[in-house]
Amino acid sequence: MNYLTVDKVSKSVGEKELFHQITFGLEKGQKSALIARNGTGKSTLLNIIAGFDTPDEGQVIIRNDIVVSYLPQRDDFQEDNSVLDALFDADTPVLKAIKEYETCVTLMENGHADAVSQERMEKAISDLDRLQAWDYESKVKEILSKFGINDVLKNVGELSGGQRKKAALAKTLIADTDLLILDEPTNHLDIEMTEWLENYLSSANITLLMVTHDRSFLDRVCNDIFELSNGQLYHYRGKYDYFLEKKAERLANAAAEHEKLRQLYRKELAWVHTSPQARTSKARARINNFEKLQEQVNVRSEAAPEAFKVQAERIGHKILEISHLDFSYPDQTIVKDFSYIFKKGEKCGIVGKNGSGKSTFLKMIMGEVIPDGGKITPGQTIKFGYFSQNGMLYTGNKIVLELVKEHAEVIRMENGNYMSASNFLNHFGFPYSLQYTYYDDLSGGEKRKLHLLITLLKNPNFLILDEPTNDFDIDTLNLLEDFLGNFEGCLLIVSHDRWLMNKLVDHLFVFEGDGVIRDCWGNYEDYRQEREKERRIQKRIEKAARPEPVKPQREPQPNKLTYKEKRELEALETDIANLEIEKKILEEKMSIGQGSPEDFAEWGKRYNEINQLLDEKTERWMELSEKES
Repeated sequence: MNYLTVDKVSKSVGEKELFHQITFGLEKGQKSALIARNGTGKSTLLNIIAGFDTPDEGQVIIRNDIVVSYLPQRDDFQEDNSVLDALFDADTPVLKAIKEYETCVTLMENGHADAVSQERMEKAISDLDRLQAWDYESKVKEILSKFGINDVLKNVGELSGGQRKKAALAKTLIADTDLLILDEPTNHLDIEMTEWLENYLSSANITLLMVTHDRSFLDRVCNDIFELSNGQLYHYRGKYDYFLEKKAERLANAAAEHEKLRQLYRKELAWVHTSPQARTSKARARINNFEKLQEQVNVRSEAAPEAFKVQAERIGHKILEISHLDFSYPDQTIVKDFSYIFKKGEKCGIVGKNGSGKSTFLKMIMGEVIPDGGKITPGQTIKFGYFSQNGMLYTGNKIVLELVKEHAEVIRMENGNYMSASNFLNHFGFPYSLQYTYYDDLSGGEKRKLHLLITLLKNPNFLILDEPTNDFDIDTLNLLEDFLGNFEGCLLIVSHDRWLMNKLVDHLFVFEGDGVIRDCWGNYEDYRQEREKERRIQKRIEKAARPEPVKPQREPQPNKLTYKEKRELEALETDIANLEIEKKILEEKMSIGQGSPEDFAEWGKRYNEINQLLDEKTERWMELSEKES
């Protein structure tokens, strides 16, 4: 069943054409990602689909009987509205009833428990009963609590930028939606909240189109990918690894075709230079064809970027030593008695909830914050490169290239060659035309990227990066990932980008709260699996600690498996093995990308069921195994 059709849609901004006659559609249950470089029209296309912008030509057709919800990059909340009004402004009986119930709950929690409030609460409960909306209200409660939205009577104008984004996302998810359109939904979310949203969208019975730069999020939620490049749209029926493989093939084929055109152009150019003025109709036709060929050759072809390695500064045996570090704010302990000695070439990630002190920890290493106790001692050969969230402070409005050359005019490659600062900027998505723009005219995202590139250009041997991937498109993230993967110095990085962390880091500093920093060896996926295992064990401990109901006295039995339990244990081992095989087959199917949208929806649903069954059966297997031993 078709939910959305985009038919030959084109859009230009000024003289720049964003996309030309692109056509695609979404079927019921299809979950797709739209990816492209920054500034190529992703958000514009979503605005056109959602009806907030109009195309220059073409049309968008959405099925009449479905509900569409849209999360733009900027919300349209009224500043003087309460959060409650902003969340429940949809004109449906169910949402009106839930809004009234939430208002009554908040008023009573704030001490307004008079007879009028009681009567109002009883009517709200009656309406929820009549509309059979309690399940829906539970869903709303889960979403609001997960996003930390507690004071629903607060004005929207009092919220921070991150809180507004969370409120807008909560509003989008609360709606009873058939087609969900999301523009960068994971911005301002920490990893734990991102993983909750990931699981929610994966299991939800919806049709989804989203723009995201979070590659792990994309890979776990979406089954196919649309790529907007050079004004054209390319469709890949598979997950992110499949997209990378097929895009590489597409670029290689395009490069080969472009080279054929160049060879033909050189041949025809030689004929034009040596031939007399065309008089015959045949010669004129050949010249006309040559002019068309010239236009094709002059169209800049997209090329796969090449990875490169820089020549790192020499680094001595002593890198960085942290000894018994302590630091607290009046209402929060950030670090308590933390010690660590960095080794040559190690790459360490830092994760933790927002506000847990990750950035403060980096500032202590850089000397911007003085610890309450302990010592931080860098080696004599250490040259730090520090990318902070605060950005750069510059006096005077200079052009980008001038600003960069103040730090380095060339960067030395590992092979002994040199790359100019201008070429380095171009490689990371700062085209030559943009390099002559004044710094004050750059967007916030461009300023952040420039800050990062200047940090890399200084050729440090110890990089400290605080959320370097915010506002970057996927192509730039892949370039940064290659650069950092080839970097031979030490790396300490705070990031919510799980894909990047899985590719780069050897171990993690996990900020667990109350000053506890836990050192976990392995990448983020290793840590996540270990955390899930600990949660299951903790759940079993809590279950065991609960008082058992009083049972009639029986003769004590030896702590051995019954015959029935032995048979169950054997069956569980077989079931778990079969489920793992089925899971692997489904992963291969979804990665290959061959199948209809209905197939992908069914595979995704079964994939989630298998994960849940594996958790349940593994937990029961562990219980029986412990009893047997």
